[in-house]
Amino acid sequence: MASVGLREELTCPICLSIYTQPVMLRCGHNFCQGCIGSVWDSQGGSGLYTCPECRVEFQERPALQRNLKLCNIAERFLSTQPEQEEAVIFCTYCVTSSVPAAKTCLHCDASLCDIHLERHSKSEEHVLTEPTTSLKNRKCPVHKEILKCYCTEDAACICVSCWVFGEHRGHQVESLNEASEKKKEKLRHVLEKLTSVREETEKRAQSLQEHRREVQEKAAGVTARVTALIRDIREQLEVLEKRVLSEITRWEEQVSLRVSGLIQQLEIKKERLSRKMLHIEELSNITDPLTVLQGRESDNADFCDAEEGGNEEREREDYKVPAVGDLYEVLIPLTLQRLSDIVTDLKAKSGFCVQEASGILLDVNTAGNYVSVSGDLKTASWSETDQLRPNTPEKFVFNNQVLSSRSFSSGKHYWEVEISEAGCRRVGISYPSIEREGIQSCIGLNKKSWCLHMWGNNHSVIHDTIETQIYSESPVQRLGIYLDYEAGRLSFYQLCDPIRHLHTITATFTEPLHAAFCVWYNGWVRIRS
Repeated sequence: MASVGLREELTCPICLSIYTQPVMLRCGHNFCQGCIGSVWDSQGGSGLYTCPECRVEFQERPALQRNLKLCNIAERFLSTQPEQEEAVIFCTYCVTSSVPAAKTCLHCDASLCDIHLERHSKSEEHVLTEPTTSLKNRKCPVHKEILKCYCTEDAACICVSCWVFGEHRGHQVESLNEASEKKKEKLRHVLEKLTSVREETEKRAQSLQEHRREVQEKAAGVTARVTALIRDIREQLEVLEKRVLSEITRWEEQVSLRVSGLIQQLEIKKERLSRKMLHIEELSNITDPLTVLQGRESDNADFCDAEEGGNEEREREDYKVPAVGDLYEVLIPLTLQRLSDIVTDLKAKSGFCVQEASGILLDVNTAGNYVSVSGDLKTASWSETDQLRPNTPEKFVFNNQVLSSRSFSSGKHYWEVEISEAGCRRVGISYPSIEREGIQSCIGLNKKSWCLHMWGNNHSVIHDTIETQIYSESPVQRLGIYLDYEAGRLSFYQLCDPIRHLHTITATFTEPLHAAFCVWYNGWVRIRS
């Protein structure tokens, strides 16, 4: 019963349905926005507007204010109500009983059961459709005739009178069936395209999900490996720490024992010397010369020893102890060596034995005439003047490029370069069989080279003329290059804080690889030692 009372409170007095976008008048009454708008549209000619409930008059058409609270209550009430079954349309002519209609005649504005349908006129004017109560949108609002045509110029459904006498006179028209079929055909094409786009979208989503799973699995694997690696390092460092500290303690005990013995010997010697000094002082104080000269021979010998210094140099050697610095000079190199052994061992266990490519130098014989190569063969910079180098088979004729003299045909290698902020710079790798003339000889514009291209804040990876844009927050000034020949991986890292992975290229390498550099317009690249 409470639900029935609430429904009455939420019912519009005009349409007798639950409020739709309710608005409140100044008099306090609420109506559907569309309902009160229709009422006032009909009152517009009189210039006076009234409230359908209390008949209060307004000289001017009031502005409608949405009643948000009532709107929310109405929407929540409708959401709690069970869905009503589809309304059954009954025959208009069966007045004594409710018989479901089989068809609706648009011409007669009547719904017909099977019995009345047999008696119904079969002329073309009487258009039959499925049972419906929505007849308003099937008739022309101007001529009140059935909509039978479709105006292709105005994209509107019209009646015959609109086409013959009305505003659509002379327009190109089609029958509703013909226009409907054409629209269905267009819709089918659109549906096919949308289906194709949706399938492609699903494939991309699945591909990204698979990629995300791969990334998560790889991240988990790398996390486990790094955790194990760090744990192993920590354990070995603890063992090394205990060993070094034990060595320091042992050394301290040995030196302390040696020093304690020497101190005891020196104390005995000091006591003996004190006695001799006392005896000598007593002899020095005797006034009788004969007594002094006739002293014991041992006294004279002690006196001579004291006078001549005895075996002082030999005694100094006997009292010599290890210097404190000796321990540092011995243990620190051994500790560092052991640390190096630990790192090497862990690299071998983890399968990440990278050779520091410290011997990379530029091959001047490959340098183009507008590339200046430094005396230490580590810097390549753009030159405005022709270097007038002799023409050799290795020399790049067209491009400002240079290759390294060293090549890589196996293993894992890593090197770093510094890069200018200005100009155009390319850093990568190349087969020795790369062309030396023509635009196709530029690194990245052929199948025999791979490079990272940098121009201001624009960064891209290029191979075989295919360019892939990559993102970097700032220009790359220091670059790390990692090459895994067997795995076919070339990775670029921006050496900033923190280090950023820019891009990894995958390929199958079939020839030795040289480091490759290209510079234009005040650009330069320097190989770091």
